[in-house]
Amino acid sequence: MTYTKWFQTHAEKHRRILSRLSAQNLSHDQIVAYFTFENMVEKEKDFCQLYATKRKCHDIPNLNCYWCACPYFRFNDNAQTDTEGIVVYSYCAINAPAGKPFRHENSIHHDCSDCTIPHDPDTILKKFSVDWNMTMKACNLTF
Repeated sequence: MTYTKWFQTHAEKHRRILSRLSAQNLSHDQIVAYFTFENMVEKEKDFCQLYATKRKCHDIPNLNCYWCACPYFRFNDNAQTDTEGIVVYSYCAINAPAGKPFRHENSIHHDCSDCTIPHDPDTILKKFSVDWNMTMKACNLTF
């Protein structure tokens, strides 16, 4: 699956959940709290394929799945090969210390698996938007 396809599919899942939660007039804090890993595993089983196994994508306490992806992740499914024959498909816009490039053959993808920035409720609330696409709009460099 391409980054773009995952991004679009996830945005739609997020939109459906937020539509239901917004109809309940929940505060931003309450909406973000709804997205705790434990609650999502119980109530939104289709949001993430890992929920079926109750496995976290990041082994951190108080994992919050509101963003799931990170607003600092940048990707381009149509990236061009550079002069050394390497294609950089993704990177971190803030060079978070916990992130690192992952090289596979002649391509580089960004590995965020050790980064907790997008899964912290306080961080989420600082950039909060009920429209996931608005928060994530800078991520997709394909267009």
